[in-house]
This record gives sequence, structure tokens and C-alpha cells, in this order.
Amino acid sequence: MDFKKHIVRAWELTLQFIVSLVLMTLVMSAVAVVTLGILAPVTMAGYMQSVLLMIREGREPKIQDLFSEMKLFFPLLAFGLVSFIAVAIGFMLLVIPGFLVIMAISFSCLYMLPLMTDKKLGLVEAIKESYSMAVRDNMPEHLVVAILFLAISGIGSSFLIGFLFTQPLATVFLLSVYDERTNSTSVTGSPPVNPIS
Repeated sequence: MDFKKHIVRAWELTLQFIVSLVLMTLVMSAVAVVTLGILAPVTMAGYMQSVLLMIREGREPKIQDLFSEMKLFFPLLAFGLVSFIAVAIGFMLLVIPGFLVIMAISFSCLYMLPLMTDKKLGLVEAIKESYSMAVRDNMPEHLVVAILFLAISGIGSSFLIGFLFTQPLATVFLLSVYDERTNSTSVTGSPPVNPIS
């Protein structure tokens, strides 16, 4: 995988649509705070689908896109609650198990949201396919993608202005990789079959 290509692509697209992306990120963050995180997963799903359409079609992201995947509210709420409980149990046992649970969820579910919005997979199917995408072919590459995504997101998370730029950049990078991987293989992991001419 050409990581430089994806980083450059993410940088260029983020700069091209910077105003729309920053506004959308700001509104998503505000909604998450006001709803105490309840709407955070479903608005993130809409956010990712909007960014994916930007990558594929050059479509400008819109704030209303954040609420375009509300049909996923209950599955994502359930996933969030289960993840929260698992992490809480991990931290109650010892601190290290809590971090291990966070790392396992981040590694296994990195592509879960775009698979649900783009491929219309159910929650369980999306988790399984995301994990499959993580471990098949080249696991070290996936680890690098996960580390870069979390690192770019984390750099700006300490202050709002930085987050408003780094979160779009990280998301565009992740979805650029996702787009390449899903275009080169089908959802089941098999290479696309070319029709016989």
C-alpha cells in the first residue's frame, strides 16, 4: 500500500473542502456534547459517508449529511453501550486490560461504520467484515493505517481548533484507504470477477 499517496490525497482533499469539513466537524462535536454522546456514533456514520462521497465523487460535504444515517441509531447505540461496558470492566480489573479492549475494538472495527453506510451491512456483518479486512492480506499495513488514523486524530484532540482540522484529515485518510481496499476486493474478500468479453 502506498501510504504517501493516501496521506497526500487526504491533505489535498481536506484543503480543497476545508470550510465544509470544519463546519461539519464542529456541528458533529457540538451534537455529541449536547446529547451526552448518544448521537455521536450515528452522526459519525453520516460524517464518514459524506466524506466517502467527497472522495469518490468530489461532492462537497454538507452539515445535513451528519443526520443521513439515523436508521443506524439503535444498532450503533447498542454497539456503543457494549463497548463502553467492556472497556469499563477492563479498567475495573486493571488499567491495562481496559487499554487492551480499546485497542482490540479500534483494530477490529476500524472499517465498521463505512461498511454499514456504504455496503449497507448490518452491525454484526460489518464488524466481521471489518475484522476480516484487518487480518487478511497484510496485517502490518492495517496496523499502520490504524496507528496513523489514531495519531492524526489524537494530535488535534487536545485543543478544539486542532481537532477541527485533524479529524477531517484523519477521516479522509482512513476512507481513502477503505475506498482502495473495497475497490480492489469485494465485501467477501474475493477479487472482483471481470465478465468474459
